[in-house]
Amino acid sequence: MSTDEPSVPIVCDECETETRVPLADLADALSRHNEQNHGGEPVAEVDPSIKARLADLVAEDMGLLDAETTDRA
Repeated sequence: MSTDEPSVPIVCDECETETRVPLADLADALSRHNEQNHGGEPVAEVDPSIKARLADLVAEDMGLLDAETTDRA
């Protein structure tokens, strides 16, 4: 994996494993792990703290957080 290529942490609580994969390989790595180890069930996932942070950034970028604040006022 190139040091310039972003990587994403994935975790599997059931297997008690954590690894990083290149962003370009993320979907395939998750699918492969879950197919091979969990019968296709979505057990392994992107680290939940990363998912939450990305969701916040996307919502902020889309202006959704501003709309939420305006609606409450």
